Amino acid sequence: MSDEKTKVTDKAGEIAKNIWLAGVGAYGKAVEEAQGRLEKAMEPPKLFRDLVKAGTALEEEARDTTASARNSVEERINRVRENFHNQRPARIEDLTALHKKVDQLTRKVDKLSKALTEQSAAKEVKSAATPARRATATRTSASRTKSPPAKVARKTATTAKKSALKKAPASSKRKA
Repeated sequence: MSDEKTKVTDKAGEIAKNIWLAGVGAYGKAVEEAQGRLEKAMEPPKLFRDLVKAGTALEEEARDTTASARNSVEERINRVRENFHNQRPARIEDLTALHKKVDQLTRKVDKLSKALTEQSAAKEVKSAATPARRATATRTSASRTKSPPAKVARKTATTAKKSALKKAPASSKRKA
């Protein structure tokens, strides 16, 4: 009997010990859960700081991208401006100056062709001994009056004037 009592006592002690251990285990689990919840409660500020860092990095990257894009656009605008200044349309003052130069050149060409015609006519008159030669000289001097260089110069001057006049209205529209 005493063996039975010791067995029962040992068994009861073992059960009591297990109950005690279960209580300690429950207490430990409760402490772990409390610590986990505390860590989670402390985690949002850490999460917030991490998000702020990531946002700062993204903002800097966006600024760099924006700055490079802005520089690229500004470079393109500057190139267009340079091209525009290099190929600017004719202004009225420029066209007027060109007209004056063309008129001066036309007058000089006319004077030179007239002087050449008079010189050649004078030479032919001196060298002409007979009336037949004089008639021939008159015909050749008449054909030289409109010498090819004079024709070309007049044609060039007229063409330049016409093209300048065609451009003039377009540039005056741009000014207005």
